[in-house]
Amino acid sequence: MSALADLDRRVADCRACPRLVEWREEVARTKRAAFADWTYWGRAVPGFGPADAKLLIIGLAPAAHGANRTGRMFTGDRSGDVLYRALYDVGLASRPTAVSADDGLTLRGVRITSPVHCAPPENKPTPAERDTCRPWLVEELRLLRPTVRAAVVLGAFGWQAALPAFAAAGWDIPRPRPPFGHATRVRLAGLDLFGCFHVSQRNTFTGKLTPEMLRDVLREAAGAAGLPTEG
Repeated sequence: MSALADLDRRVADCRACPRLVEWREEVARTKRAAFADWTYWGRAVPGFGPADAKLLIIGLAPAAHGANRTGRMFTGDRSGDVLYRALYDVGLASRPTAVSADDGLTLRGVRITSPVHCAPPENKPTPAERDTCRPWLVEELRLLRPTVRAAVVLGAFGWQAALPAFAAAGWDIPRPRPPFGHATRVRLAGLDLFGCFHVSQRNTFTGKLTPEMLRDVLREAAGAAGLPTEG
């Protein structure tokens, strides 16, 4: 077993945050009517993508009826529909939709993770839960460091969580810490860090984040990582 696969296994077994464990398991028991025939994952959700990824995408936390149901990052919800469609459009994903962990989707040089690995009530983890989960992201960053050359952070919460993790994993972060903004680009030693509005329904339905805006950031980040793109 590779070091990253072992990390993913340990993440899935984590029960460090009682509120999140209770919530994710309650959701898995009660389910949503539309998914009544599903066996929910109901555990912490590990990262998804190859161990030698050049580009890392960092979200916020699993959705209650998305990744908490399917067991794979951004899979089975509308936010994931937007993200994977954009990744497919620019040539970084093998298919435009993500419906289940066994749907055959693969990522090309990209890995997706989050600073909080359990679905939180109202999609709002607490600062304490974010900090408790941080060591998982730090370890993941250390394992990816030999190959990763760019990272896209989705949303201000992810940005605030990711910067300390990058620092703990050995990257020098500018002081004062750079603020979050869409299309922000921060050059670190050996890695370019990009900000992007989160692919939440609120942002995509209101037009705060359009598919074109998302594709533009992904293309720029892929270019920084040395990955070919399409479209």
